Amino acid sequence: MTFADPCPCGSTTTYDACCGPLHRGAAQATTPEQLMRSRFAAYARGEANYVFRTWHPRTRPADVTPDPALTWTRLEILEARGNEVEFVAHYDSPAGAGTLHERSVFEQRGGRWVYVEALD
Repeated sequence: MTFADPCPCGSTTTYDACCGPLHRGAAQATTPEQLMRSRFAAYARGEANYVFRTWHPRTRPADVTPDPALTWTRLEILEARGNEVEFVAHYDSPAGAGTLHERSVFEQRGGRWVYVEALD
């Protein structure tokens, strides 16, 4: 994947114009939805450090290691309201295609949005 490829988050722009600057630390997410999209793109691109950095320290695991058997293919945002984002993330695995449906809670910490936890 290159910087000129479409962004995995589902936007209509290139990775470099969308989630790339967030992953590189050149910009910060301004909304929970933007952070959710950038975290999905990080999983899709193998940017585990970004996922770790954007996870609230109170709830994040000691290590964030994505499952190498999963290929994240598409993100659907179902609802973004306040500090919650409901989404469906699509993936391919050796067992076949699958989805992850989640309503995530985000919080501002030190002026930056971070992922806190999944509801349900």
